[in-house]
Amino acid sequence: SNHRVAVPILEIMSAAAVASSAARVAVKGAKHWPHKSPALTKVVDTISPLTVSPEHDKPMGSWSSDQIRNAVSDSVMLTWAPGKARHSTPIVTHGEGVYLFDDKGNKYLDWTSQAVCSNIGYTMPENVLEGTMHQMKELPFVYGGLAITEIRARLSSLISEILPGDLQGMVFPSSGSEANEAAIMMARRYTGKYKVINWYRSYHGGTTNAQQATGDFRRWFGGDHVPGFVKAFNPYPLFFDLAGETEEERTQMALNMLEEQVLNEGPDTIALIQFESVVGGGGVVIPPKGYMQGVRAICDKYDILMHCDEVMVGFGRTGQLFGFQNYEGVIPDIVTAAKGISSAVLPLSMCATRKHIMEAFEDMALGWGSTYQAHPVAMACAYENVKYLIKEDVIGHVQRLDPIFEDAMKTITENHPCIKQYRHVGMFGCFDVHAPDGSNPQLQHTAIDKAFVEYKKAYTANGLMGLLRPPHLHVAPPLTITEDELLDGFERQDKALYKLDEAMGF
Repeated sequence: SNHRVAVPILEIMSAAAVASSAARVAVKGAKHWPHKSPALTKVVDTISPLTVSPEHDKPMGSWSSDQIRNAVSDSVMLTWAPGKARHSTPIVTHGEGVYLFDDKGNKYLDWTSQAVCSNIGYTMPENVLEGTMHQMKELPFVYGGLAITEIRARLSSLISEILPGDLQGMVFPSSGSEANEAAIMMARRYTGKYKVINWYRSYHGGTTNAQQATGDFRRWFGGDHVPGFVKAFNPYPLFFDLAGETEEERTQMALNMLEEQVLNEGPDTIALIQFESVVGGGGVVIPPKGYMQGVRAICDKYDILMHCDEVMVGFGRTGQLFGFQNYEGVIPDIVTAAKGISSAVLPLSMCATRKHIMEAFEDMALGWGSTYQAHPVAMACAYENVKYLIKEDVIGHVQRLDPIFEDAMKTITENHPCIKQYRHVGMFGCFDVHAPDGSNPQLQHTAIDKAFVEYKKAYTANGLMGLLRPPHLHVAPPLTITEDELLDGFERQDKALYKLDEAMGF
């Protein structure tokens, strides 16, 4: 028969229960399953005897280029560039004045002060050497939370003296990123608010909050997911003009946009407006007249702290001691600087704040710190470097070279069709490159255009070393450069730019 006999499910279950009753007792619950974590199978010997190979006992400077390249290939990683770039990065052996020398005997004029930081070049003043070595011999380190050193008191006092207004509360981290981390935490703790407004066209560092504060492509590396950061357009957008017939009207429009953004975000949620005094890596963008004064007024109106990031331009780069001093009447609540504070001889940065904010932390912790904050040897180096900048009138030297710098940039712009425009303040300049059709030839999300690869080869062949951030071509030699050296540098760049004209199709 094709007919099946239906068996009630309870009879089946009953039969199964009888069959298994001798083996176990059914329970109701949520007991764990038996499990054993995996055992280590990839065993690595980590306690073999420590030895130092004889190669490490050779005097510094005695390794061959091949030895250096092999060690770099085996053990060195890069940061903002793909790792394979390390194989073609030059091996620099020594420096003198504004020049660097490689292992092949080539001499380069440092055309961007490395990362806009080697502000007094490579021949160190005696006071910097002596002050640094004295501190290293007397007291190489004290943790800032356990003891105060004379050098910490001296450097704090000196920076307070030379800063305008009541900017007198000092913290000394090790890098610009850390200084901006300290500033963000300070603002949040002081105001009880949490949002930070930054420009899209900006860079503030590579640590978590500083990277999220950044507007350019480096923010993307971190996933762009840290909350509390809001981006605003710079007063000079890349692809559109603000409404207005005059610069003054366009500046007012930029300020109106910023204020409307503050209102839409909620003034009671915004702790800090954090801008670079002069945008550095994004192209030496100098805010128009009246803009920074307007930002200060917006901050005052809505009880928001104003922070000027001077990591790149602080200590003389713009022809003023600090970049914000180019904006008449503006005093920020927080200033950060790095690079120029020690002219990159040793890692140090600063975060300075006004008296009333400093006093607010008398009964509460800042909430930021690091082991090397207020490192005595780094502070000793910075102390002597800052005194050198002031006593030797390095800033006055920058001001005297300013018109020569301006004329050279103007001449080069007129001489090369690939150059759209230039900007300049003090010893800090930038050429913008455009394509024959007038378009921007290098966007942030695209691989470097081959035309700039050819330009970089010509740049190097003409004896220049420096950063390349296309479509921006930065000029930022050491502040101590002579007039003859400055003109020589522009002549070298002029020669290299003929290759860029050709490669761009002009």
